[in-house]
Amino acid sequence: MLAATLSRCLPFFAAITQVLAATPTISAVGSKFFTSDGDQFYIKGIAYQLISTDPLLDVDQCTRDAKQMQDIGANVIRVYHVDPTSDHKGCMDAFADAGIYLFVDLDDFPTQIQPDTPSWNQTQLDAFSAVMDEFQKYDNTAGVFVGNEVLTTAEVSNAAPYVKAAVRDMKAYRDSKNYRKIPIGYSAADVPGLRPMLQNYLACGDNDAERADFYSLNVYEWCGASSYDGSGYSELEKNATGYNIPIFVSETGCRISRPRLFTDQAAIFGQEMSDTWSGAIVYEWIEEANDYGLINYGPMVDPTVSTDALDGYPRSGTPTPISPDYSNLKGQWATLSPEGVKLSAYTASPKITPPACPTSTAGGWIVNGNAALPSVGQTLDSAATASGATPTATGTAPKASASATGGGTSSGDTILTGMVLGLLVVMIGFVGWM
Repeated sequence: MLAATLSRCLPFFAAITQVLAATPTISAVGSKFFTSDGDQFYIKGIAYQLISTDPLLDVDQCTRDAKQMQDIGANVIRVYHVDPTSDHKGCMDAFADAGIYLFVDLDDFPTQIQPDTPSWNQTQLDAFSAVMDEFQKYDNTAGVFVGNEVLTTAEVSNAAPYVKAAVRDMKAYRDSKNYRKIPIGYSAADVPGLRPMLQNYLACGDNDAERADFYSLNVYEWCGASSYDGSGYSELEKNATGYNIPIFVSETGCRISRPRLFTDQAAIFGQEMSDTWSGAIVYEWIEEANDYGLINYGPMVDPTVSTDALDGYPRSGTPTPISPDYSNLKGQWATLSPEGVKLSAYTASPKITPPACPTSTAGGWIVNGNAALPSVGQTLDSAATASGATPTATGTAPKASASATGGGTSSGDTILTGMVLGLLVVMIGFVGWM
């Protein structure tokens, strides 16, 4: 009788185990990332773009790479281009099983915001929304980027309002679909002429619906055996102190001086920066012509013979660490585990005030930070933007993309708790009936 009862209860125990084993989600709270378990989250990431289209389709390859990334100590991958019409469950599950989260770019080559002729139109919004629709399904999606290095000089800073408009409309789209609040932000080129204006611009203003959820920088200043002061990292920290949203390094790994030592990680995760910065993503996983790789998939081959190669570098196989870069990074990360702060303690602390919006400066940053943002499809007059006289931008919520097929569901604490309680009640009632 007991054996029969236990046998009938097994599905309920299995369901509860599955729910409790769900991957904690990541959210942006104030200037930090937190897991849904209440722990501060620090990014130890690696750029992962094996092929130009979508590296998250080959489940066997993702599984091999995820296992190797566990060895080096990574907990995040960054992917720049994906196909939102494909099924990513296998790869996302493989990385989730390894404790690895995803930051994914929403744009692609045809839809990225162009610096010289910036736009934010319905085609771009639909394309960005399609990526959001696909990756909001997965608890280990940690965040999304609306752009990567759109602004590379102060002369093209008039593209910044389009970036911020993309943030605004993607946040509105996310919330209108009832998706969990996946952090939405931007990955910037580290340009001295844009510091700290772009950083402050994307985080300023009284309207939270228009502010980015996070900001990140692609930083290649720390080369070889540099230092906190000599690399300019001390200036990055100075600009970020008191910042109101999470900030992290979205690319790093200078290769001018070989081998790469990755000693900048000790500063980012150490006492100099860990209270302000939320970690770093190292460029990159696979070895290719640019010589930034941490692993390869075997010796070079003739690209005219092998279809699984680009410029002679295999794009799949068993990941083989490249010495000494791989071991150098592994050694750094192994010793760096900042404890951070608990969410319960952090939310009790005073609220951080957004920075003042930057003003237009002749010969430099040319956007008035208080000017209205463009609506979808609107082209701003650059002179009006600089003066703050733009009259017609509305900031209204965008229409749903053609790929959207109904509301999503949040995978946060509320749903998790409800599922567990519901399963417990059903199980207790079932056992009592027996």
